[in-house]
Amino acid sequence: MPNCIFMNPIVLDKEYIKEDFTTNRLALADYENCTFTDCKFSDAFLNGINFLECNFIECDFANAKVNDTSFKEANFTKCRMLGVPFMTCNPFLLSFEFTNCNLQLASFYKLSIKKTNFIGCNLEQVDFAECNLTESNFENSNLNNAIFDGTNIEKSDFRTAYNYTIDPENNSLRKAKFSTEGVSGLLGKYKIQIT
Repeated sequence: MPNCIFMNPIVLDKEYIKEDFTTNRLALADYENCTFTDCKFSDAFLNGINFLECNFIECDFANAKVNDTSFKEANFTKCRMLGVPFMTCNPFLLSFEFTNCNLQLASFYKLSIKKTNFIGCNLEQVDFAECNLTESNFENSNLNNAIFDGTNIEKSDFRTAYNYTIDPENNSLRKAKFSTEGVSGLLGKYKIQIT
C-alpha cells in the first residue's frame, strides 16, 4: 500500500477584506502572496496554517492560536496582536516584519528571528527571553517592561527605541546600537543617576 502524503491545499494571490475568522474559521491551507485587510483573527484557531509572503493590514490577532502556524516573509501593518504566543509557531524559516503594530503581551520566547523589523510598534511587556534577535531593528518602538533575558541582540538597532531595560550582563549586546539618551536603559539595575 503506497504511503499517502497529506498536503494542505494552496491558495494563491487572494485578497480578503473585512472577513471575520472568529466565527468562520479560516480554512487549513497554504496561503501564498495573499492580502488580509481589516480581518478579525482574535481568539481564532490558525493552527497548522502556512502563510508565505502574505500581507496583513489593520487586522486583529488578539489572543489568536498559532500552534504550528508558519509565517514566512509575512508583513504585518497596523495590526492588533495582543498576547499572541508566537513561540508556538512553526520555527522553520519563520520570518516576519511588523510596522505600527500593537504587540503588547506577545511572546517570542526562545525563537530565532534574526533581522526582524519592529517599526513604530508597541512592544510593552513582550517576552523576548532567550530569543535570537541578531541584526533586528526596533525603530521608534516602545519596549516598556519588555523581557530581555538570555537574549541575543547583537548588531540590533535600538537607537530610536524607548522605555527599554536591558541588562548587559544577562544578554548578548555585541555591536548593538543605542542612542546616548537610551544608555540609562542599560544601567537601570545599578540605581545610578545619569544627568
